[in-house]
Amino acid sequence: MARLYDKTAVITGGTTGIGFETAKQFIAQGARVIITGQNGDRLQAAAQALGSKAIPVQADVRSRSDLNGLAARVKEEFGHLDILFANAGIGYFAPLDTVDEALYDNQFDINVKGVFFTVQTLLNLMNEGASIILNASAVNEKGAAMGSVYFATKAAVRSLARTLAAELASRKIRVNALSPGFVPTNFQSKMGLPPEVLNNFGDYVKQSAPLERFGKPEEIAAGAVFLASDESSYMTAADLVIDGGYMNV
Repeated sequence: MARLYDKTAVITGGTTGIGFETAKQFIAQGARVIITGQNGDRLQAAAQALGSKAIPVQADVRSRSDLNGLAARVKEEFGHLDILFANAGIGYFAPLDTVDEALYDNQFDINVKGVFFTVQTLLNLMNEGASIILNASAVNEKGAAMGSVYFATKAAVRSLARTLAAELASRKIRVNALSPGFVPTNFQSKMGLPPEVLNNFGDYVKQSAPLERFGKPEEIAAGAVFLASDESSYMTAADLVIDGGYMNV
Protein backbone atom coordinates (compact mmCIF):
# COMPACT_ATOMS: atom_id res chain seq x y z
CA MET A 1 0.00 0.00 0.00
CA ALA A 2 1.17 3.55 -0.72
CA ARG A 3 2.89 5.20 2.24
CA LEU A 4 0.42 8.11 2.42
CA TYR A 5 -2.71 6.27 1.26
CA ASP A 6 -5.86 8.35 1.81
CA LYS A 7 -3.96 11.05 3.72
CA THR A 8 -4.78 14.73 3.31
CA ALA A 9 -2.01 17.31 3.07
CA VAL A 10 -1.36 21.02 2.71
CA ILE A 11 1.89 22.29 1.23
CA THR A 12 2.47 26.04 1.36
CA GLY A 13 4.67 27.36 -1.40
CA GLY A 14 3.85 24.29 -3.46
CA THR A 15 4.15 25.70 -6.97
CA THR A 16 7.88 25.29 -7.63
CA GLY A 17 11.07 23.69 -6.35
CA ILE A 18 10.96 21.61 -3.19
CA GLY A 19 7.27 22.32 -2.54
CA PHE A 20 6.20 21.20 -6.00
CA GLU A 21 8.37 18.07 -5.92
CA THR A 22 6.99 17.20 -2.47
CA ALA A 23 3.43 17.57 -3.75
CA LYS A 24 4.31 15.24 -6.61
CA GLN A 25 5.71 12.60 -4.25
CA PHE A 26 2.85 12.95 -1.74
CA ILE A 27 0.38 12.32 -4.54
CA ALA A 28 2.40 9.37 -5.84
CA GLN A 29 2.20 7.90 -2.33
CA GLY A 30 -1.59 8.16 -2.23
CA ALA A 31 -2.26 11.55 -0.64
CA ARG A 32 -4.69 14.27 -1.65
CA VAL A 33 -2.94 17.63 -1.59
CA ILE A 34 -3.75 21.31 -1.40
CA ILE A 35 -0.92 23.49 -2.67
CA THR A 36 -0.70 27.22 -2.05
CA GLY A 37 1.10 30.03 -3.79
CA GLN A 38 0.82 33.77 -4.31
CA ASN A 39 1.05 33.84 -8.10
CA GLY A 40 -2.23 32.69 -9.61
CA ASP A 41 -0.85 31.69 -13.01
CA ARG A 42 2.02 29.69 -11.51
CA LEU A 43 -0.39 28.08 -9.06
CA GLN A 44 -2.77 26.92 -11.78
CA ALA A 45 0.10 25.62 -13.90
CA ALA A 46 1.47 23.61 -10.98
CA ALA A 47 -1.94 22.13 -10.18
CA GLN A 48 -2.47 21.16 -13.81
CA ALA A 49 0.93 19.46 -13.90
CA LEU A 50 0.20 17.57 -10.66
CA GLY A 51 -3.21 16.28 -11.76
CA SER A 52 -6.60 15.78 -10.19
CA LYS A 53 -5.38 15.04 -6.65
CA ALA A 54 -3.88 18.54 -6.36
CA ILE A 55 -6.10 21.45 -5.35
CA PRO A 56 -4.72 24.97 -5.82
CA VAL A 57 -5.47 27.67 -3.26
CA GLN A 58 -4.06 31.14 -3.77
CA ALA A 59 -2.78 32.37 -0.42
CA ASP A 60 -0.08 34.59 1.04
CA VAL A 61 1.14 33.25 4.40
CA ARG A 62 1.62 36.84 5.61
CA SER A 63 -2.15 37.39 5.40
CA ARG A 64 -4.36 36.15 8.23
CA SER A 65 -7.35 36.53 5.92
CA ASP A 66 -5.72 34.29 3.31
CA LEU A 67 -4.83 31.70 5.95
CA ASN A 68 -8.42 31.70 7.22
CA GLY A 69 -9.56 31.19 3.63
CA LEU A 70 -7.12 28.28 3.31
CA ALA A 71 -8.51 26.68 6.45
CA ALA A 72 -12.06 27.04 5.13
CA ARG A 73 -11.03 25.38 1.87
CA VAL A 74 -9.33 22.51 3.72
CA LYS A 75 -12.49 21.95 5.73
CA GLU A 76 -14.62 22.06 2.58
CA GLU A 77 -12.43 19.72 0.54
CA PHE A 78 -11.09 17.32 3.18
CA GLY A 79 -12.92 17.89 6.47
CA HIS A 80 -9.67 17.19 8.30
CA LEU A 81 -5.92 17.31 7.77
CA ASP A 82 -3.22 14.67 8.27
CA ILE A 83 -0.11 16.47 7.01
CA LEU A 84 1.04 20.08 6.93
CA PHE A 85 4.27 21.03 5.20
CA ALA A 86 4.91 24.69 6.05
CA ASN A 87 7.31 25.19 3.19
CA ALA A 88 6.75 28.74 1.93
CA GLY A 89 9.81 30.88 2.47
CA ILE A 90 12.17 33.48 1.05
CA GLY A 91 15.78 34.44 1.58
CA TYR A 92 17.65 37.67 0.88
CA PHE A 93 21.31 38.32 1.52
CA ALA A 94 22.55 41.81 2.29
CA PRO A 95 25.45 43.43 4.16
CA LEU A 96 24.55 44.35 7.73
CA ASP A 97 24.84 48.08 7.15
CA THR A 98 22.41 48.00 4.22
CA VAL A 99 19.60 45.98 5.84
CA ASP A 100 16.48 48.10 6.25
CA GLU A 101 13.25 47.38 8.09
CA ALA A 102 11.43 46.32 4.93
CA LEU A 103 13.98 43.59 4.13
CA TYR A 104 14.04 42.46 7.76
CA ASP A 105 10.27 42.47 8.23
CA ASN A 106 9.49 40.72 4.94
CA GLN A 107 11.74 37.76 5.71
CA PHE A 108 10.51 37.36 9.27
CA ASP A 109 6.89 37.85 8.19
CA ILE A 110 7.08 35.02 5.65
CA ASN A 111 9.61 32.64 7.18
CA VAL A 112 8.63 32.87 10.84
CA LYS A 113 5.32 34.66 11.34
CA GLY A 114 3.89 32.92 8.27
CA VAL A 115 4.96 29.49 9.52
CA PHE A 116 3.63 30.13 13.03
CA PHE A 117 0.21 31.35 11.95
CA THR A 118 -0.13 28.71 9.23
CA VAL A 119 0.20 26.07 11.95
CA GLN A 120 -2.09 27.95 14.34
CA THR A 121 -4.80 28.50 11.73
CA LEU A 122 -4.90 24.89 10.52
CA LEU A 123 -4.37 23.28 13.93
CA ASN A 124 -8.01 22.60 14.75
CA LEU A 125 -8.40 20.70 11.47
CA MET A 126 -5.53 18.34 12.21
CA ASN A 127 -6.22 14.74 13.14
CA GLU A 128 -4.74 13.02 16.15
CA GLY A 129 -1.46 11.56 14.97
CA ALA A 130 -0.99 14.23 12.30
CA SER A 131 2.44 15.32 11.10
CA ILE A 132 3.59 18.93 10.83
CA ILE A 133 6.80 19.58 8.89
CA LEU A 134 8.54 22.97 9.02
CA ASN A 135 11.05 23.87 6.31
CA ALA A 136 13.99 25.17 8.34
CA SER A 137 17.10 24.93 6.08
CA ALA A 138 20.56 23.64 6.90
CA VAL A 139 21.71 27.21 7.59
CA ASN A 140 19.84 27.23 10.89
CA GLU A 141 23.08 26.38 12.74
CA LYS A 142 25.51 28.13 10.39
CA GLY A 143 26.71 31.65 9.81
CA ALA A 144 27.75 33.47 6.66
CA ALA A 145 28.44 37.05 5.74
CA MET A 146 25.35 38.93 4.48
CA GLY A 147 23.04 36.13 5.66
CA SER A 148 22.20 37.56 9.09
CA VAL A 149 18.46 38.02 8.65
CA TYR A 150 17.75 34.93 6.54
CA PHE A 151 19.83 32.62 8.75
CA ALA A 152 18.11 34.01 11.87
CA THR A 153 14.67 33.26 10.45
CA LYS A 154 15.62 29.64 9.86
CA ALA A 155 17.05 29.29 13.37
CA ALA A 156 13.70 30.54 14.63
CA VAL A 157 11.85 27.93 12.58
CA ARG A 158 14.08 25.21 14.02
CA SER A 159 13.19 26.48 17.49
CA LEU A 160 9.48 26.40 16.64
CA ALA A 161 9.74 22.72 15.75
CA ARG A 162 10.92 22.04 19.30
CA THR A 163 8.40 24.19 21.14
CA LEU A 164 5.38 23.22 19.02
CA ALA A 165 6.32 19.55 19.32
CA ALA A 166 6.28 19.90 23.11
CA GLU A 167 2.97 21.74 23.11
CA LEU A 168 1.15 19.46 20.67
CA ALA A 169 2.40 16.15 22.02
CA SER A 170 -0.73 15.74 24.15
CA ARG A 171 -2.74 15.74 20.92
CA LYS A 172 -0.37 13.16 19.41
CA ILE A 173 0.60 15.64 16.70
CA ARG A 174 4.23 15.38 15.68
CA VAL A 175 6.23 18.45 14.66
CA ASN A 176 9.59 18.13 12.94
CA ALA A 177 11.90 20.40 10.98
CA LEU A 178 13.23 19.53 7.54
CA SER A 179 16.54 21.22 6.71
CA PRO A 180 17.68 21.14 3.09
CA GLY A 181 21.16 22.11 2.03
CA PHE A 182 21.92 24.01 -1.17
CA VAL A 183 19.34 22.80 -3.71
CA PRO A 184 19.37 24.71 -7.01
CA THR A 185 15.82 25.98 -7.64
CA ASN A 186 14.37 29.37 -8.53
CA PHE A 187 14.60 30.16 -4.79
CA GLN A 188 18.26 31.13 -5.20
CA SER A 189 17.42 33.60 -7.97
CA LYS A 190 15.36 35.58 -5.42
CA MET A 191 18.17 35.99 -2.87
CA GLY A 192 19.25 39.37 -4.20
CA LEU A 193 22.80 38.24 -4.89
CA PRO A 194 24.66 39.01 -8.12
CA PRO A 195 25.10 35.82 -10.18
CA GLU A 196 28.84 35.66 -9.54
CA VAL A 197 28.35 35.98 -5.76
CA LEU A 198 25.64 33.34 -5.78
CA ASN A 199 27.86 31.01 -7.80
CA ASN A 200 30.76 31.57 -5.42
CA PHE A 201 28.53 30.85 -2.43
CA GLY A 202 27.24 27.69 -4.11
CA ASP A 203 30.78 26.56 -4.85
CA TYR A 204 31.76 27.16 -1.22
CA VAL A 205 28.82 25.07 0.03
CA LYS A 206 29.57 22.29 -2.43
CA GLN A 207 33.23 22.17 -1.45
CA SER A 208 32.35 22.24 2.26
CA ALA A 209 29.94 19.31 2.03
CA PRO A 210 31.50 15.82 2.19
CA LEU A 211 29.36 14.65 -0.74
CA GLU A 212 30.69 17.58 -2.80
CA ARG A 213 27.54 18.21 -4.78
CA PHE A 214 24.28 20.11 -4.62
CA GLY A 215 21.06 18.48 -3.51
CA LYS A 216 18.08 17.73 -5.72
CA PRO A 217 14.46 18.71 -4.97
CA GLU A 218 13.39 15.07 -5.15
CA GLU A 219 15.91 14.15 -2.42
CA ILE A 220 14.43 16.73 -0.07
CA ALA A 221 10.90 15.67 -0.99
CA ALA A 222 11.76 12.08 -0.07
CA GLY A 223 12.61 13.33 3.41
CA ALA A 224 9.26 15.10 3.62
CA VAL A 225 7.49 11.87 2.64
CA PHE A 226 9.32 10.06 5.44
CA LEU A 227 8.36 12.69 8.03
CA ALA A 228 4.75 12.68 6.80
CA SER A 229 4.43 8.89 6.92
CA ASP A 230 3.98 6.45 9.78
CA GLU A 231 7.60 5.39 9.25
CA SER A 232 8.61 8.38 11.38
CA SER A 233 5.94 7.80 14.04
CA TYR A 234 8.51 7.93 16.87
CA MET A 235 10.06 11.22 15.69
CA THR A 236 9.09 14.64 16.94
CA ALA A 237 11.00 17.88 17.70
CA ALA A 238 13.75 16.59 15.41
CA ASP A 239 15.58 18.25 12.54
CA LEU A 240 15.99 16.02 9.49
CA VAL A 241 19.03 17.49 7.77
CA ILE A 242 19.50 16.64 4.08
CA ASP A 243 22.52 18.67 3.05
CA GLY A 244 25.31 16.37 1.89
CA GLY A 245 26.97 16.82 5.29
CA TYR A 246 27.43 20.60 4.99
CA MET A 247 25.99 21.52 8.40
CA ASN A 248 27.86 18.92 10.45
CA VAL A 249 31.39 19.12 9.03
